[in-house]
Amino acid sequence: MLRRVLPSQSLLASDLGSFRRQESIFIVLNLLILLVLFSLHLYFAAFWGKPAPLLVAGVGLGVFLKSAEWLWLRRLSRPLKPAALVLLTWSSITLNLTLALMLAVLTDKEDTPYFVLMVVAVLEAAFRFELAPILGVVTVVDVSLFWQVWWFYKKHPPVDVGEYYEAGITSLLFAIVGVLVWLLVADLRRKEFRLANNVLELEHAREQLLREERLAAVGRLSSAIAHEIRNPVAMIASSIATAKELTGAEREEMFAIASDEANRLSRLTTEFLDYASIRTPTLTETSVGELVGYVADASRAHASKKGIHFEVQEADGVKVRADEGQLQQALMNLLLNAVDASPADGKVLVRVQKADHRVQIDVENGGVAIEEPALGRIFEPFFTTKPHGTGLGLAIARNIARAQGGDLVLSVNQPNRVCFSLILSAANNGNR
Repeated sequence: MLRRVLPSQSLLASDLGSFRRQESIFIVLNLLILLVLFSLHLYFAAFWGKPAPLLVAGVGLGVFLKSAEWLWLRRLSRPLKPAALVLLTWSSITLNLTLALMLAVLTDKEDTPYFVLMVVAVLEAAFRFELAPILGVVTVVDVSLFWQVWWFYKKHPPVDVGEYYEAGITSLLFAIVGVLVWLLVADLRRKEFRLANNVLELEHAREQLLREERLAAVGRLSSAIAHEIRNPVAMIASSIATAKELTGAEREEMFAIASDEANRLSRLTTEFLDYASIRTPTLTETSVGELVGYVADASRAHASKKGIHFEVQEADGVKVRADEGQLQQALMNLLLNAVDASPADGKVLVRVQKADHRVQIDVENGGVAIEEPALGRIFEPFFTTKPHGTGLGLAIARNIARAQGGDLVLSVNQPNRVCFSLILSAANNGNR
């Protein structure tokens, strides 16, 4: 009935570490019980008698074998196969049963403490086997208890019936321990199995959510691309249609609008391709100071339209492992965004900092903070708050940073202070 109500799975050790911990517990328990029993025997020698040389040798043999098993276990490099684990477990059980019975006989007393060793054999069977082998081990233990009582009174009559009664009580306790531990272990394994199934289901659900999120992202991206392309195409079509009905300056104006929208469409396509196909970076040692200086100089013409000036704070000799061309593109996007977000006659601060093996390039501007609803979407392709922006600048810059083992984050978002930080790996140049 127990077997039907609570099925068990034997010999479960999920990995080498788990098996090593389980077996170490049994070895330590075995050695502890053996040494404590022998110490009590020595202490109460007046009652149990002085240990015979064979008994001392038996205790020494048990300690030696268990110590050797512990050393072997420490050096074990891969999990045992099921057949080897069965052999090891039965060998340990047989050793404990044989040693307990031998030491009990050598004590030559009606009450011997060495039968306590058999509890380790029962526990090992309950932990590693199913119900039938456990009951077999308990039966051997119980028969050994009664046999020791019979053997002692055969040598030292008359028979004390009370000793058989004590042996029966002890046998019942061994049986209860074996079955109870088996029930508890089987319940734990059943819960572990359910937990493993739950984890597996969670992994499947996670993969499905990721697939759905990727599909949703593709849908949003496709919608954004269609929206961004539709506007200039519509403007080109309407401008050309209108130009057919006009002459002179008005006709030229319509063609100019069509040309501007065509250029905008070309720029949009180029930026999208830059976002979608970041090539594998070629990492080399790149001077951050020279790169920042070049990008700042190249951006000054655009900044001068709003009266904005750059302030560069650079740590001397800082180098990063990066693709110089891609990093230049990412920094250019950050600086141009900072200029566009700054108030007229403001300042854009570019600060280079090094900490341990990381280099951080901060691009900070004044102006209003990014509003809460937009914070979760600032790196999303085609999301922009600028009237004529494409929403690809930050997305491209972060793609470039991540492709080179770094990242781009919004590190400060306060009124009159917004800072994006480009984080990269420092070159191994010995600087600290």
